[in-house]
Amino acid sequence: MTAFFAEVELSADADRRLDAHVGSLKAGLAALAAEGSDPEFGARRAVEDMGLALQGSLLVRHAPAAVADAFCASRLARDSGRVFGALPRGTDAGAMSTARSPHE
Repeated sequence: MTAFFAEVELSADADRRLDAHVGSLKAGLAALAAEGSDPEFGARRAVEDMGLALQGSLLVRHAPAAVADAFCASRLARDSGRVFGALPRGTDAGAMSTARSPHE
């Protein structure tokens, strides 16, 4: 967990939705560890949330801003859907289709 959060927190303060997701993930993991019951069902959700946090962190740091913003809006915002391709209104799809990685 230490290594995971060290990696994810390299993007701290880059996107408020990502910061909120990481904070919620930390709280959820602490509650999962403290429950004392069989954590199997909660652990599955925690692993999903860890994957989303890592994806968001990598995109915020390495992808074009339009791509990172669309990911955070569609996967991390509380009112977002989780279906692949579901994007909220206002997403700049044109910018995403022409965006190039800053590392190209």
